[in-house]
Amino acid sequence: IKKDKEGHYIMTKLSMQKEVLTILNIYAPNKGAPRFIKQVLRDLQRDLDPPTTIAVGDFNTPLSILDRSTRQKINKDTQDLNSAMDQVDLIDIYRTLHPKSTEYTFFSAPHRTYSKIDHIIGSKTLLNKGKRMKS
Repeated sequence: IKKDKEGHYIMTKLSMQKEVLTILNIYAPNKGAPRFIKQVLRDLQRDLDPPTTIAVGDFNTPLSILDRSTRQKINKDTQDLNSAMDQVDLIDIYRTLHPKSTEYTFFSAPHRTYSKIDHIIGSKTLLNKGKRMKS
């Protein structure tokens, strides 16, 4: 387990059908979550094999405007995180499979808003392999 401030992550590598699958479980802190996740990706960049990486967990931040009930703009830190994920070929798998869905995983009572802050991100390659296996 690697911890940083209030957040943490666990990285596991599995061997499946002559390929190594990297699973990264992230629990981001309540404040500064996009920066924390971006830093985790940067720290692990040499250990990650993007075509066979999947990251799951409580990111504590919406990744798109559809991930918030208020439809407010995504802040600069989250835009930077999305850009960093794109640079290492990681995508929001749920959002890719359900581009218009508005399912939420968190309710903020003080703000009376709903958000999707739990995510599954992975590579386009991995998603396409999963689709082929399903067919």
